[in-house]
Amino acid sequence: MMKEEIKKIIIKAVNNLGDGVVLPESKAPERQALGARPSTKISDFSALVSIEVSENPAHGDYSTNAALILAKKLGKNPVEVAKELAGKIKSDLFSKVEVAGPGFINFFLADKVFLDCVKKVDKNFGKNSELKGKKAILDYTDPNPFKEFHIGHLMSNAIGESLSRLFEFQGAKVKRVCYQGDVGIHVAKAIWGKMKNPDLVWGQAYAFGAQKYEEDENAKKEIQAFNIKIYNKSDKEINKLYNEGKKESLEHFDEIYKTLGTEFDYFIFESETGPAGKKIVEKNLGKVFEKGEGGAIIFTGGKYGLHTRVFINFEGLPTYEAKDLALAEIKYKKFPYDLSFVVTGNEINEYFKVMLAAMKLINPKLAERTKHIGHGMLRLAGGKMSSRTGNVITGESLIEKVQKLVKEKNKDEKISQEVAIGAIRYSILKQATGSDVVYDFDKSISFEGDSGPYLQYSCARASSILRKAKNEGVKASFKVAPEQITQLEKKLCQFPEIVLQAGKSYEPHYILLYLTGLASEFNNYYAKNRIVDKKDKNSAYRVALTTAFAQIMKNGLWLLGIKALERM
Repeated sequence: MMKEEIKKIIIKAVNNLGDGVVLPESKAPERQALGARPSTKISDFSALVSIEVSENPAHGDYSTNAALILAKKLGKNPVEVAKELAGKIKSDLFSKVEVAGPGFINFFLADKVFLDCVKKVDKNFGKNSELKGKKAILDYTDPNPFKEFHIGHLMSNAIGESLSRLFEFQGAKVKRVCYQGDVGIHVAKAIWGKMKNPDLVWGQAYAFGAQKYEEDENAKKEIQAFNIKIYNKSDKEINKLYNEGKKESLEHFDEIYKTLGTEFDYFIFESETGPAGKKIVEKNLGKVFEKGEGGAIIFTGGKYGLHTRVFINFEGLPTYEAKDLALAEIKYKKFPYDLSFVVTGNEINEYFKVMLAAMKLINPKLAERTKHIGHGMLRLAGGKMSSRTGNVITGESLIEKVQKLVKEKNKDEKISQEVAIGAIRYSILKQATGSDVVYDFDKSISFEGDSGPYLQYSCARASSILRKAKNEGVKASFKVAPEQITQLEKKLCQFPEIVLQAGKSYEPHYILLYLTGLASEFNNYYAKNRIVDKKDKNSAYRVALTTAFAQIMKNGLWLLGIKALERM
Protein backbone atom coordinates (compact mmCIF):
# COMPACT_ATOMS: atom_id res chain seq x y z
CA MET A 1 0.00 0.00 0.00
CA MET A 2 1.43 3.36 -1.02
CA LYS A 3 0.50 5.12 2.22
CA GLU A 4 2.38 2.52 4.26
CA GLU A 5 5.38 2.75 1.93
CA ILE A 6 5.49 6.53 2.32
CA LYS A 7 5.18 6.23 6.12
CA LYS A 8 8.15 3.84 6.22
CA ILE A 9 10.21 6.28 4.15
CA ILE A 10 9.27 9.13 6.50
CA ILE A 11 10.26 7.13 9.59
CA LYS A 12 13.58 6.26 7.99
CA ALA A 13 14.13 9.94 7.19
CA VAL A 14 13.34 10.91 10.80
CA ASN A 15 15.89 8.40 12.02
CA ASN A 16 18.45 10.09 9.75
CA LEU A 17 17.86 13.53 11.23
CA GLY A 18 20.47 15.02 13.48
CA ASP A 19 20.10 16.24 17.04
CA GLY A 20 19.69 12.74 18.41
CA VAL A 21 16.18 12.16 17.07
CA VAL A 22 15.70 8.41 16.92
CA LEU A 23 12.49 6.62 16.00
CA PRO A 24 13.29 2.89 15.78
CA GLU A 25 11.48 1.04 12.99
CA SER A 26 10.96 -1.99 15.20
CA LYS A 27 9.07 -2.03 18.49
CA ALA A 28 12.10 -1.02 20.55
CA PRO A 29 12.10 0.68 23.98
CA GLU A 30 11.76 4.46 24.24
CA ARG A 31 14.87 6.42 23.29
CA GLN A 32 15.71 9.92 24.41
CA ALA A 33 15.53 12.71 21.80
CA LEU A 34 17.39 16.02 22.04
CA GLY A 35 18.91 15.50 25.45
CA ALA A 36 16.40 16.30 28.16
CA ARG A 37 13.42 16.68 25.85
CA PRO A 38 10.60 14.11 26.05
CA SER A 39 11.39 10.89 24.23
CA THR A 40 9.33 9.78 21.22
CA LYS A 41 8.05 6.27 20.61
CA ILE A 42 7.72 4.92 17.10
CA SER A 43 4.24 3.65 17.99
CA ASP A 44 3.16 7.11 19.18
CA PHE A 45 4.64 8.93 16.20
CA SER A 46 3.37 6.44 13.63
CA ALA A 47 -0.16 6.57 15.03
CA LEU A 48 -0.28 10.37 14.88
CA VAL A 49 1.21 10.74 11.41
CA SER A 50 -1.32 10.74 8.59
CA ILE A 51 -0.67 10.19 4.90
CA GLU A 52 -3.51 11.59 2.81
CA VAL A 53 -4.30 11.63 -0.91
CA SER A 54 -3.99 15.22 -2.11
CA GLU A 55 -7.27 16.64 -3.36
CA ASN A 56 -5.50 19.24 -5.49
CA PRO A 57 -3.01 17.85 -8.07
CA ALA A 58 -0.92 21.00 -7.61
CA HIS A 59 -0.23 19.80 -4.06
CA GLY A 60 1.18 16.47 -5.20
CA ASP A 61 -0.23 12.98 -4.98
CA TYR A 62 0.10 12.50 -1.22
CA SER A 63 0.76 14.79 1.71
CA THR A 64 1.74 14.26 5.34
CA ASN A 65 1.55 16.09 8.65
CA ALA A 66 4.68 14.28 9.91
CA ALA A 67 6.73 17.47 10.34
CA LEU A 68 3.91 19.13 12.31
CA ILE A 69 3.76 16.17 14.69
CA LEU A 70 7.51 15.96 15.05
CA ALA A 71 7.93 19.71 15.53
CA LYS A 72 5.43 19.70 18.39
CA LYS A 73 7.28 16.87 20.11
CA LEU A 74 10.65 18.54 19.60
CA GLY A 75 9.54 22.10 20.32
CA LYS A 76 10.79 23.39 16.97
CA ASN A 77 9.35 25.40 14.07
CA PRO A 78 7.21 23.10 11.86
CA VAL A 79 8.37 24.63 8.57
CA GLU A 80 12.02 24.23 9.56
CA VAL A 81 11.43 20.62 10.59
CA ALA A 82 9.53 19.98 7.33
CA LYS A 83 12.38 21.38 5.22
CA GLU A 84 14.94 19.35 7.13
CA LEU A 85 12.84 16.20 6.93
CA ALA A 86 12.08 16.66 3.21
CA GLY A 87 15.79 16.98 2.57
CA LYS A 88 16.37 13.57 4.13
CA ILE A 89 13.71 11.79 2.06
CA LYS A 90 15.36 9.85 -0.73
CA SER A 91 13.37 7.41 -2.85
CA ASP A 92 12.79 6.50 -6.48
CA LEU A 93 9.07 6.62 -5.70
CA PHE A 94 9.06 10.40 -5.90
CA SER A 95 9.72 12.81 -8.71
CA LYS A 96 9.53 15.70 -6.24
CA VAL A 97 9.09 16.35 -2.51
CA GLU A 98 8.17 19.84 -1.37
CA VAL A 99 7.14 21.72 1.76
CA ALA A 100 3.87 23.64 1.78
CA GLY A 101 1.76 25.75 4.13
CA PRO A 102 2.50 25.58 7.85
CA GLY A 103 4.72 22.51 7.52
CA PHE A 104 2.99 19.89 5.36
CA ILE A 105 5.16 17.78 3.08
CA ASN A 106 3.78 17.01 -0.39
CA PHE A 107 4.88 14.01 -2.41
CA PHE A 108 4.78 13.86 -6.20
CA LEU A 109 5.04 10.23 -7.30
CA ALA A 110 7.12 9.30 -10.32
CA ASP A 111 5.16 8.34 -13.46
CA LYS A 112 6.78 4.89 -13.37
CA VAL A 113 5.06 4.17 -10.06
CA PHE A 114 1.62 4.64 -11.60
CA LEU A 115 2.52 2.82 -14.80
CA ASP A 116 3.78 -0.19 -12.85
CA CYS A 117 0.58 -0.10 -10.81
CA VAL A 118 -1.95 -0.05 -13.68
CA LYS A 119 -0.12 -2.94 -15.34
CA LYS A 120 -1.03 -5.09 -12.31
CA VAL A 121 -4.78 -4.49 -12.48
CA ASP A 122 -6.74 -7.75 -12.73
CA LYS A 123 -9.74 -9.39 -11.07
CA ASN A 124 -7.78 -9.66 -7.81
CA PHE A 125 -6.64 -6.04 -7.80
CA GLY A 126 -7.55 -4.40 -4.51
CA LYS A 127 -7.59 -7.59 -2.49
CA ASN A 128 -5.53 -7.75 0.68
CA SER A 129 -4.76 -10.27 3.42
CA GLU A 130 -5.88 -8.19 6.42
CA LEU A 131 -8.40 -10.87 7.42
CA LYS A 132 -6.59 -13.91 6.06
CA GLY A 133 -7.29 -16.94 8.22
CA LYS A 134 -10.19 -15.21 9.98
CA LYS A 135 -13.76 -16.49 10.07
CA ALA A 136 -16.48 -13.87 9.95
CA ILE A 137 -20.22 -14.38 10.24
CA LEU A 138 -22.69 -11.66 9.32
CA ASP A 139 -26.33 -11.51 10.37
CA TYR A 140 -28.44 -9.17 8.26
CA THR A 141 -31.73 -8.55 6.42
CA ASP A 142 -33.77 -10.65 8.91
CA PRO A 143 -37.38 -10.20 7.71
CA ASN A 144 -39.99 -11.81 9.93
CA PRO A 145 -42.40 -14.38 8.49
CA PHE A 146 -46.05 -13.28 8.52
CA LYS A 147 -44.97 -9.63 8.03
CA GLU A 148 -43.99 -7.51 5.04
CA PHE A 149 -40.45 -7.28 3.69
CA HIS A 150 -40.14 -3.53 4.20
CA ILE A 151 -37.59 -0.97 3.04
CA GLY A 152 -35.68 -1.27 6.31
CA HIS A 153 -34.81 -4.81 5.29
CA LEU A 154 -33.42 -3.44 2.01
CA MET A 155 -31.22 -1.13 4.10
CA SER A 156 -29.88 -3.98 6.22
CA ASN A 157 -29.39 -6.19 3.17
CA ALA A 158 -27.41 -3.61 1.20
CA ILE A 159 -25.05 -2.92 4.11
CA GLY A 160 -24.70 -6.52 5.24
CA GLU A 161 -24.10 -7.89 1.75
CA SER A 162 -21.50 -5.23 0.97
CA LEU A 163 -19.66 -5.88 4.24
CA SER A 164 -19.73 -9.63 3.58
CA ARG A 165 -18.09 -9.13 0.20
CA LEU A 166 -15.62 -6.62 1.61
CA PHE A 167 -14.47 -9.11 4.25
CA GLU A 168 -14.16 -11.84 1.62
CA PHE A 169 -12.04 -9.46 -0.47
CA GLN A 170 -9.72 -9.13 2.53
CA GLY A 171 -9.18 -12.86 2.84
CA ALA A 172 -11.77 -13.84 5.44
CA LYS A 173 -13.94 -16.92 5.20
CA VAL A 174 -17.44 -15.50 5.44
CA LYS A 175 -20.83 -16.98 6.28
CA ARG A 176 -24.12 -15.13 5.88
CA VAL A 177 -26.97 -15.55 8.35
CA CYS A 178 -30.62 -14.57 8.12
CA TYR A 179 -32.22 -14.61 11.58
CA GLN A 180 -36.01 -14.55 11.53
CA GLY A 181 -38.79 -14.26 14.05
CA ASP A 182 -41.13 -17.19 13.41
CA VAL A 183 -42.60 -16.97 16.91
CA GLY A 184 -43.66 -14.03 19.01
CA ILE A 185 -46.56 -11.66 19.40
CA HIS A 186 -46.34 -10.52 15.77
CA VAL A 187 -47.09 -14.09 14.63
CA ALA A 188 -50.07 -14.26 16.98
CA LYS A 189 -51.39 -10.96 15.58
CA ALA A 190 -51.05 -12.23 12.00
CA ILE A 191 -52.72 -15.60 12.63
CA TRP A 192 -55.52 -13.98 14.64
CA GLY A 193 -56.02 -11.47 11.80
CA LYS A 194 -56.07 -14.27 9.22
CA MET A 195 -58.66 -16.21 11.20
CA LYS A 196 -60.88 -13.16 11.45
CA ASN A 197 -60.50 -12.33 7.75
CA PRO A 198 -59.19 -15.22 5.60
CA ASP A 199 -59.14 -13.06 2.44
CA LEU A 200 -56.25 -10.95 3.75
CA VAL A 201 -52.70 -11.72 2.65
CA TRP A 202 -50.32 -12.30 5.54
CA GLY A 203 -48.87 -8.80 5.69
CA GLN A 204 -52.37 -7.35 5.75
CA ALA A 205 -53.49 -9.90 8.33
CA TYR A 206 -50.65 -8.81 10.58
CA ALA A 207 -51.52 -5.12 10.12
CA PHE A 208 -55.17 -5.87 10.96
CA GLY A 209 -54.24 -7.89 14.05
CA ALA A 210 -51.75 -5.26 15.20
CA GLN A 211 -54.38 -2.53 14.93
CA LYS A 212 -56.99 -4.51 16.87
CA TYR A 213 -54.38 -5.43 19.50
CA GLU A 214 -54.00 -1.72 20.29
CA GLU A 215 -57.67 -0.75 20.02
CA ASP A 216 -59.68 -3.71 21.34
CA GLU A 217 -59.01 -5.17 24.79
CA ASN A 218 -60.81 -8.42 23.99
CA ALA A 219 -58.80 -8.84 20.79
CA LYS A 220 -55.63 -8.20 22.77
CA LYS A 221 -56.46 -10.97 25.24
CA GLU A 222 -57.29 -13.39 22.40
CA ILE A 223 -54.01 -12.60 20.62
CA GLN A 224 -52.03 -13.09 23.83
CA ALA A 225 -53.70 -16.49 24.23
CA PHE A 226 -52.81 -17.31 20.61
CA ASN A 227 -49.19 -16.45 21.39
CA ILE A 228 -49.04 -19.08 24.15
CA LYS A 229 -50.68 -21.69 21.91
CA ILE A 230 -48.18 -20.97 19.11
CA TYR A 231 -45.26 -21.54 21.51
CA ASN A 232 -46.85 -24.72 22.87
CA LYS A 233 -48.18 -25.91 19.48
CA SER A 234 -51.33 -26.90 21.31
CA ASP A 235 -54.00 -25.89 18.76
CA LYS A 236 -54.38 -27.82 15.47
CA GLU A 237 -56.11 -25.02 13.58
CA ILE A 238 -53.50 -22.48 14.67
CA ASN A 239 -50.70 -24.92 13.84
CA LYS A 240 -52.10 -25.40 10.34
CA LEU A 241 -52.30 -21.67 9.68
CA TYR A 242 -48.87 -21.20 11.19
CA ASN A 243 -47.23 -23.75 8.89
CA GLU A 244 -48.99 -22.35 5.82
CA GLY A 245 -48.06 -18.77 6.65
CA LYS A 246 -44.43 -19.51 7.44
CA LYS A 247 -43.96 -21.50 4.24
CA GLU A 248 -45.60 -18.82 2.11
CA SER A 249 -43.57 -16.03 3.75
CA LEU A 250 -40.22 -17.78 3.36
CA GLU A 251 -40.86 -18.62 -0.28
CA HIS A 252 -41.68 -14.97 -0.93
CA PHE A 253 -38.52 -13.83 0.87
CA ASP A 254 -36.43 -16.27 -1.17
CA GLU A 255 -37.64 -14.58 -4.34
CA ILE A 256 -36.53 -11.20 -2.99
CA TYR A 257 -33.10 -12.53 -1.95
CA LYS A 258 -32.63 -13.87 -5.48
CA THR A 259 -33.50 -10.46 -6.92
CA LEU A 260 -31.04 -8.79 -4.55
CA GLY A 261 -28.27 -11.29 -5.28
CA THR A 262 -27.89 -12.52 -1.71
CA GLU A 263 -27.38 -16.19 -0.83
CA PHE A 264 -27.55 -17.01 2.86
CA ASP A 265 -25.58 -19.88 4.35
CA TYR A 266 -27.78 -20.30 7.41
CA PHE A 267 -31.39 -19.51 8.25
CA ILE A 268 -31.93 -19.43 12.02
CA PHE A 269 -35.33 -18.94 13.62
CA GLU A 270 -36.55 -17.66 16.96
CA SER A 271 -38.38 -20.96 17.52
CA GLU A 272 -34.87 -22.42 17.85
CA THR A 273 -33.24 -19.65 19.88
CA GLY A 274 -36.20 -19.15 22.24
CA PRO A 275 -35.97 -22.39 24.26
CA ALA A 276 -32.16 -22.26 24.26
CA GLY A 277 -32.17 -18.64 25.40
CA LYS A 278 -34.60 -19.39 28.21
CA LYS A 279 -32.27 -22.13 29.52
CA ILE A 280 -29.28 -19.75 29.43
CA VAL A 281 -31.15 -17.12 31.44
CA GLU A 282 -32.53 -19.57 33.99
CA LYS A 283 -29.08 -21.11 34.41
CA ASN A 284 -27.64 -17.70 35.27
CA LEU A 285 -30.49 -16.56 37.54
CA GLY A 286 -29.01 -15.14 40.72
CA LYS A 287 -25.64 -14.59 39.03
CA VAL A 288 -26.37 -12.39 36.02
CA PHE A 289 -30.15 -12.11 36.17
CA GLU A 290 -32.67 -11.53 38.94
CA LYS A 291 -36.40 -11.71 39.53
CA GLY A 292 -38.33 -8.57 38.69
CA GLU A 293 -41.91 -7.45 39.16
CA GLY A 294 -44.63 -9.92 38.18
CA GLY A 295 -42.22 -12.85 38.05
CA ALA A 296 -40.24 -11.60 35.04
CA ILE A 297 -36.48 -12.25 34.92
CA ILE A 298 -34.45 -9.11 34.31
CA PHE A 299 -30.92 -7.89 33.76
CA THR A 300 -30.23 -4.84 35.90
CA GLY A 301 -28.30 -2.70 33.45
CA GLY A 302 -27.95 0.19 35.89
CA LYS A 303 -25.02 -1.62 37.49
CA TYR A 304 -23.16 -1.15 34.20
CA GLY A 305 -24.36 2.34 33.26
CA LEU A 306 -27.14 0.90 31.09
CA HIS A 307 -30.88 0.47 31.38
CA THR A 308 -32.69 -2.60 32.75
CA ARG A 309 -34.27 -5.08 30.35
CA VAL A 310 -36.52 -8.13 30.65
CA PHE A 311 -35.06 -11.43 29.42
CA ILE A 312 -38.00 -13.69 30.38
CA ASN A 313 -41.40 -12.05 30.64
CA PHE A 314 -44.14 -12.57 33.24
CA GLU A 315 -45.69 -15.30 31.05
CA GLY A 316 -42.45 -17.28 31.24
CA LEU A 317 -41.61 -16.59 27.58
CA PRO A 318 -38.08 -15.61 26.46
CA THR A 319 -37.71 -12.11 25.02
CA TYR A 320 -35.53 -10.96 22.10
CA GLU A 321 -32.69 -10.46 24.58
CA ALA A 322 -32.68 -14.09 25.74
CA LYS A 323 -32.98 -15.30 22.17
CA ASP A 324 -29.97 -13.23 21.09
CA LEU A 325 -27.86 -14.85 23.84
CA ALA A 326 -28.69 -18.23 22.34
CA LEU A 327 -28.25 -17.01 18.77
CA ALA A 328 -24.58 -16.20 19.39
CA GLU A 329 -23.94 -19.73 20.66
CA ILE A 330 -25.93 -21.38 17.85
CA LYS A 331 -23.99 -19.41 15.23
CA TYR A 332 -20.69 -20.37 16.84
CA LYS A 333 -21.60 -24.07 16.83
CA LYS A 334 -22.41 -23.86 13.12
CA PHE A 335 -19.32 -21.79 12.28
CA PRO A 336 -16.66 -21.10 14.96
CA TYR A 337 -16.20 -17.44 14.10
CA ASP A 338 -13.52 -14.93 15.01
CA LEU A 339 -15.79 -12.02 14.14
CA SER A 340 -19.56 -11.73 14.31
CA PHE A 341 -21.46 -8.75 12.90
CA VAL A 342 -25.15 -8.03 13.44
CA VAL A 343 -26.64 -5.40 11.11
CA THR A 344 -29.89 -3.80 12.26
CA GLY A 345 -31.57 -0.41 12.48
CA ASN A 346 -29.88 1.95 14.93
CA GLU A 347 -33.09 2.35 16.95
CA ILE A 348 -31.96 -0.72 18.91
CA ASN A 349 -28.38 0.42 19.52
CA GLU A 350 -29.05 0.76 23.27
CA TYR A 351 -30.77 -2.62 23.33
CA PHE A 352 -27.62 -4.24 21.94
CA LYS A 353 -25.44 -2.57 24.56
CA VAL A 354 -27.52 -4.20 27.30
CA MET A 355 -27.67 -7.59 25.58
CA LEU A 356 -23.91 -7.61 24.97
CA ALA A 357 -23.24 -6.56 28.57
CA ALA A 358 -25.21 -9.58 29.76
CA MET A 359 -23.48 -11.81 27.20
CA LYS A 360 -20.08 -10.61 28.40
CA LEU A 361 -20.85 -11.97 31.87
CA ILE A 362 -22.09 -15.30 30.51
CA ASN A 363 -19.91 -15.91 27.46
CA PRO A 364 -17.17 -13.25 27.30
CA LYS A 365 -15.41 -14.89 24.34
CA LEU A 366 -18.42 -14.53 22.06
CA ALA A 367 -19.31 -11.09 23.39
CA GLU A 368 -15.85 -9.77 22.54
CA ARG A 369 -16.16 -11.16 19.01
CA THR A 370 -19.58 -9.63 18.40
CA LYS A 371 -20.11 -6.18 16.91
CA HIS A 372 -23.45 -4.53 16.30
CA ILE A 373 -23.67 -2.24 13.27
CA GLY A 374 -26.65 0.05 13.50
CA HIS A 375 -27.86 1.73 10.32
CA GLY A 376 -30.13 4.72 9.86
CA MET A 377 -33.65 4.89 8.47
CA LEU A 378 -34.57 4.78 4.79
CA ARG A 379 -37.11 7.49 4.04
CA LEU A 380 -38.73 8.70 0.85
CA ALA A 381 -38.50 12.23 -0.48
CA GLY A 382 -41.81 13.86 -1.42
CA GLY A 383 -44.05 12.00 0.99
CA LYS A 384 -45.25 8.43 1.34
CA MET A 385 -45.49 5.95 -1.49
CA SER A 386 -48.52 3.67 -1.54
CA SER A 387 -48.03 -0.04 -0.90
CA ARG A 388 -50.18 -3.11 -0.77
CA THR A 389 -50.75 -2.70 2.96
CA GLY A 390 -51.46 1.01 2.79
CA ASN A 391 -49.19 1.80 5.74
CA VAL A 392 -45.97 -0.11 5.08
CA ILE A 393 -43.54 0.66 2.27
CA THR A 394 -42.48 -2.78 1.13
CA GLY A 395 -39.09 -3.57 -0.31
CA GLU A 396 -40.52 -5.08 -3.46
CA SER A 397 -42.83 -2.12 -4.06
CA LEU A 398 -39.83 0.21 -3.95
CA ILE A 399 -37.91 -2.01 -6.38
CA GLU A 400 -40.93 -2.21 -8.68
CA LYS A 401 -41.44 1.55 -8.74
CA VAL A 402 -37.76 2.28 -9.44
CA GLN A 403 -37.69 -0.40 -12.15
CA LYS A 404 -40.78 1.13 -13.75
CA LEU A 405 -38.99 4.48 -13.94
CA VAL A 406 -35.86 2.85 -15.37
CA LYS A 407 -37.93 1.10 -18.03
CA GLU A 408 -38.80 4.48 -19.49
CA LYS A 409 -35.16 4.54 -20.63
CA ASN A 410 -34.43 0.83 -21.07
CA LYS A 411 -37.21 -1.68 -21.77
CA ASP A 412 -35.05 -4.75 -21.14
CA GLU A 413 -36.51 -6.55 -18.09
CA LYS A 414 -33.23 -7.91 -16.71
CA ILE A 415 -31.21 -4.74 -17.28
CA SER A 416 -33.93 -2.50 -15.85
CA GLN A 417 -34.09 -4.66 -12.74
CA GLU A 418 -30.31 -4.58 -12.24
CA VAL A 419 -30.30 -0.81 -12.74
CA ALA A 420 -33.11 -0.45 -10.19
CA ILE A 421 -31.23 -2.57 -7.63
CA GLY A 422 -28.07 -0.56 -8.34
CA ALA A 423 -29.97 2.70 -7.84
CA ILE A 424 -31.34 1.58 -4.48
CA ARG A 425 -28.07 0.09 -3.21
CA TYR A 426 -26.16 3.22 -4.23
CA SER A 427 -28.65 5.46 -2.41
CA ILE A 428 -28.29 3.36 0.75
CA LEU A 429 -24.50 3.01 0.68
CA LYS A 430 -23.48 6.51 -0.39
CA GLN A 431 -23.09 7.82 3.15
CA ALA A 432 -21.92 6.60 6.53
CA THR A 433 -23.80 3.54 7.81
CA GLY A 434 -25.42 5.20 10.82
CA SER A 435 -26.96 8.05 8.81
CA ASP A 436 -30.56 8.23 7.64
CA VAL A 437 -31.11 8.02 3.89
CA VAL A 438 -33.67 10.11 2.04
CA TYR A 439 -34.49 8.28 -1.16
CA ASP A 440 -35.01 10.55 -4.16
CA PHE A 441 -36.39 8.67 -7.16
CA ASP A 442 -35.22 11.12 -9.82
CA LYS A 443 -31.69 11.46 -8.47
CA SER A 444 -31.35 7.72 -7.90
CA ILE A 445 -31.86 6.86 -11.60
CA SER A 446 -29.94 9.80 -13.04
CA PHE A 447 -27.15 9.09 -15.52
CA GLU A 448 -25.44 12.40 -14.72
CA GLY A 449 -23.45 11.28 -11.70
CA ASP A 450 -23.87 10.46 -7.98
CA SER A 451 -26.05 7.44 -8.72
CA GLY A 452 -25.86 3.71 -9.27
CA PRO A 453 -26.92 3.98 -12.94
CA TYR A 454 -24.09 6.47 -13.52
CA LEU A 455 -21.54 3.90 -12.32
CA GLN A 456 -23.17 1.13 -14.35
CA TYR A 457 -23.33 3.33 -17.44
CA SER A 458 -19.65 4.25 -17.09
CA CYS A 459 -18.78 0.57 -16.85
CA ALA A 460 -20.97 -0.22 -19.88
CA ARG A 461 -19.30 2.60 -21.83
CA ALA A 462 -15.87 1.09 -21.14
CA SER A 463 -17.15 -2.34 -22.24
CA SER A 464 -18.48 -0.81 -25.45
CA ILE A 465 -15.09 0.80 -26.15
CA LEU A 466 -13.32 -2.53 -25.59
CA ARG A 467 -15.70 -4.30 -27.96
CA LYS A 468 -14.95 -1.65 -30.58
CA ALA A 469 -11.21 -2.09 -30.01
CA LYS A 470 -11.54 -5.83 -30.49
CA ASN A 471 -13.54 -5.38 -33.69
CA GLU A 472 -10.97 -2.97 -35.10
CA GLY A 473 -8.00 -5.09 -34.06
CA VAL A 474 -6.52 -2.69 -31.50
CA LYS A 475 -4.97 -4.77 -28.72
CA ALA A 476 -4.43 -3.42 -25.23
CA SER A 477 -0.77 -2.79 -24.43
CA PHE A 478 1.28 -0.70 -22.00
CA LYS A 479 4.45 -1.01 -24.09
CA VAL A 480 4.16 2.46 -25.56
CA ALA A 481 3.90 4.70 -22.50
CA PRO A 482 2.39 8.19 -22.86
CA GLU A 483 4.53 11.30 -22.60
CA GLN A 484 2.68 12.23 -19.45
CA ILE A 485 0.27 10.25 -17.31
CA THR A 486 -3.11 11.68 -16.35
CA GLN A 487 -5.23 11.83 -13.22
CA LEU A 488 -6.95 8.65 -14.40
CA GLU A 489 -3.86 6.50 -13.82
CA LYS A 490 -3.43 8.07 -10.41
CA LYS A 491 -7.05 7.48 -9.47
CA LEU A 492 -6.94 3.85 -10.60
CA CYS A 493 -4.02 3.14 -8.32
CA GLN A 494 -5.85 4.34 -5.20
CA PHE A 495 -8.30 1.42 -5.21
CA PRO A 496 -6.38 -0.97 -2.89
CA GLU A 497 -6.06 1.72 -0.23
CA ILE A 498 -9.76 2.54 -0.46
CA VAL A 499 -10.64 -1.14 0.05
CA LEU A 500 -8.38 -1.24 3.10
CA GLN A 501 -9.94 1.94 4.52
CA ALA A 502 -13.48 0.65 3.98
CA GLY A 503 -12.63 -2.69 5.55
CA LYS A 504 -11.03 -1.25 8.67
CA SER A 505 -13.88 1.19 9.28
CA TYR A 506 -16.73 -1.16 8.19
CA GLU A 507 -17.90 1.60 5.85
CA PRO A 508 -18.72 0.64 2.23
CA HIS A 509 -19.43 4.28 1.36
CA TYR A 510 -15.69 4.89 0.92
CA ILE A 511 -15.71 2.49 -2.04
CA LEU A 512 -18.83 4.08 -3.49
CA LEU A 513 -17.41 7.60 -3.29
CA TYR A 514 -14.16 6.42 -4.86
CA LEU A 515 -15.94 4.70 -7.76
CA THR A 516 -18.01 7.81 -8.41
CA GLY A 517 -14.83 9.89 -8.61
CA LEU A 518 -13.12 7.27 -10.77
CA ALA A 519 -16.05 7.13 -13.20
CA SER A 520 -15.97 10.91 -13.49
CA GLU A 521 -12.24 10.82 -14.20
CA PHE A 522 -12.67 8.16 -16.87
CA ASN A 523 -15.50 10.04 -18.55
CA ASN A 524 -13.29 13.17 -18.63
CA TYR A 525 -10.50 11.09 -20.15
CA TYR A 526 -12.92 9.68 -22.74
CA ALA A 527 -14.08 13.19 -23.66
CA LYS A 528 -10.51 14.38 -24.26
CA ASN A 529 -9.05 11.31 -25.97
CA ARG A 530 -10.00 9.17 -28.92
CA ILE A 531 -9.35 5.79 -27.37
CA VAL A 532 -9.75 3.46 -30.35
CA ASP A 533 -7.77 4.60 -33.40
CA LYS A 534 -5.70 2.12 -35.41
CA LYS A 535 -3.59 4.95 -36.82
CA ASP A 536 -2.64 6.33 -33.39
CA LYS A 537 0.37 4.71 -31.69
CA ASN A 538 -1.09 5.65 -28.29
CA SER A 539 -4.36 3.82 -28.92
CA ALA A 540 -3.09 0.50 -27.53
CA TYR A 541 -2.15 2.21 -24.26
CA ARG A 542 -5.52 3.95 -24.00
CA VAL A 543 -7.30 0.67 -24.60
CA ALA A 544 -5.16 -0.95 -21.88
CA LEU A 545 -6.06 1.89 -19.52
CA THR A 546 -9.74 1.44 -20.35
CA THR A 547 -9.37 -2.27 -19.61
CA ALA A 548 -7.90 -1.44 -16.21
CA PHE A 549 -10.72 1.00 -15.51
CA ALA A 550 -13.38 -1.55 -16.45
CA GLN A 551 -11.80 -4.18 -14.20
CA ILE A 552 -11.58 -1.90 -11.17
CA MET A 553 -15.18 -0.82 -11.70
CA LYS A 554 -16.24 -4.47 -11.80
CA ASN A 555 -14.28 -5.23 -8.62
CA GLY A 556 -15.68 -2.17 -6.84
CA LEU A 557 -19.28 -2.62 -7.97
CA TRP A 558 -19.15 -6.26 -6.86
CA LEU A 559 -18.11 -5.07 -3.39
CA LEU A 560 -21.19 -2.84 -3.32
CA GLY A 561 -23.51 -5.60 -4.53
CA ILE A 562 -24.20 -3.67 -7.74
CA LYS A 563 -24.14 -5.50 -11.07
CA ALA A 564 -21.52 -4.29 -13.54
CA LEU A 565 -23.34 -4.13 -16.87
CA GLU A 566 -21.80 -4.76 -20.28
CA ARG A 567 -24.62 -2.94 -22.06
CA MET A 568 -27.25 -0.38 -21.11
